[in-house]
Amino acid sequence: MNTGSDGRNQVAAASDGAMMEPKAGEGEDRRGLGSRAPQFIRSRRVLHVSWQVGVFVVGLAVVAAGIVMLPLPGPGWVVIFGGMAIWATEFVWAQLVLRWTKRKVTEAAQRALDPKVRRRNIILTVIGLVIIGALLGVYVWKFGLVMPWSIKNQ
Repeated sequence: MNTGSDGRNQVAAASDGAMMEPKAGEGEDRRGLGSRAPQFIRSRRVLHVSWQVGVFVVGLAVVAAGIVMLPLPGPGWVVIFGGMAIWATEFVWAQLVLRWTKRKVTEAAQRALDPKVRRRNIILTVIGLVIIGALLGVYVWKFGLVMPWSIKNQ
């Protein structure tokens, strides 16, 4: 089966030439898979390959910046997904990864809004705050309002 498409408004074509229908979760993105380059670029092979190389290099730079931002201050995951979105303008594999990611994020958001899950999260948060308050109370009772780096040997 061929996972590419011949045009912007087509979905992936099977090897026998029949068009594949999008899966159940992919109805919102009816554009199909394949290059989003302008027609005049896609019509010239050398120009299209150059375009793809440029898109790959720019996407790689953005993804690399996102990876650097993971341990450093900055929106690392957002930048990584931005680089994937840049790649998805040209490459089918990146489009498939983004569709899978969007589906998983949507499922996680729906699970998080489930009343049972929300109730559990609120209970765990309250328990955590009570434990932190108790530890803070013990610290203040034992040492008073002194910063930890100012405590003498006691």
